[in-house]
Amino acid sequence: FTSLLGSFDLQKFVSSVKKAEPSDSSFLQVIGKHLSDKSLYALGFCSEFLVTSNDTLLVGYESREDTKTARKKAVLHHKANHNLTLEAASPGLFIDKHGKYWDVPVSVAADMASVSSDSGPSYHLCLQHISGSAKPAEGDDATEVPASLLPGLSLKSAFSYKKSIDFWRSRAKKLKLVQPFDVFLSNPHVSASAVIGAVGTALFGDNASRPLVVDEQEGFRRFNLYASGMKSAIMGDLFATLSFTAHHGNFQRLFADLSRLHLRLDVPSGSKFLSAAACVAQNLYDSKQPPFQAVHALCPNATVSLQQQLIGPFSFRADSAINIDLRNPEWKVNLENPVFAIEYALQVLGSAKAIAWYAPNQKEFMVELRFFER
Repeated sequence: FTSLLGSFDLQKFVSSVKKAEPSDSSFLQVIGKHLSDKSLYALGFCSEFLVTSNDTLLVGYESREDTKTARKKAVLHHKANHNLTLEAASPGLFIDKHGKYWDVPVSVAADMASVSSDSGPSYHLCLQHISGSAKPAEGDDATEVPASLLPGLSLKSAFSYKKSIDFWRSRAKKLKLVQPFDVFLSNPHVSASAVIGAVGTALFGDNASRPLVVDEQEGFRRFNLYASGMKSAIMGDLFATLSFTAHHGNFQRLFADLSRLHLRLDVPSGSKFLSAAACVAQNLYDSKQPPFQAVHALCPNATVSLQQQLIGPFSFRADSAINIDLRNPEWKVNLENPVFAIEYALQVLGSAKAIAWYAPNQKEFMVELRFFER
């Protein structure tokens, strides 16, 4: 397929109109003058080719007048007994954990992973090379560049084991001759899954030193080896994930036939968790108050997703990370990077939907088509 996409920066347009100085020109002339600003527009081209029955090639090109730099990207995807992806981008666009976008001059990556399954072992290997200095896509250039975007070569590997359990799954018959709005949302159940694994990272270049410095500043250390003369580092760690899902309704009726709750707890660094646990235990044994950093490191990263049918194929969905402010005696719960969406099930191909979502923190709005999303 081939697609041509154009965008218009409405927020920048409204802001420029408000800041316009009073003049003898009419309102329509002022609007026309600002609409002629080329920096408000962006043009994107994307085409995907079916090379073989298992291989696809995607080529993308995006041009913006305000950046003066065209964004080019090529992705080759192979899927058979494993998923293999080769990607090259110039400049590459990345997002950090704070939701800030970064431009990397040249990024080349190779990614290989096992085919996903509900239970059992899996692996994931990733080789990435970054050239040049990363810069914020928008905002202050003085912002510190994330360690993962510094120039250099990185090799990451992860091996994990997943176990899924069904506490309850409905055996009630569905309505006859009534197609569910989405087949993936038509099976009521209560289930949980757990993942435990290990990850190893080898770094060569400027990206090798800062992760170790950050860990030392926080007072927690990972399992690592570091060769200062060669600008290289090897790190290893453990991780774990626990998720819970409660699903009600077959998503066939017009009202009250879909309610879904999904909770997820992540421990991204097992060594950091064990180091913090040892610190807290030692302080409690010595009848001392544990430091805030250690208690905070014991808390897993939590995310929650809620979905509720509104009417027919329309449903509302909210996704957000959860952060508990331990410094507050009342343990105030904060929502981090929430995303609110309205979904419309298209009732084609079994599972296809149009989604309009809004992220208030990033002030982003998007309309997407998604297929076979679980």
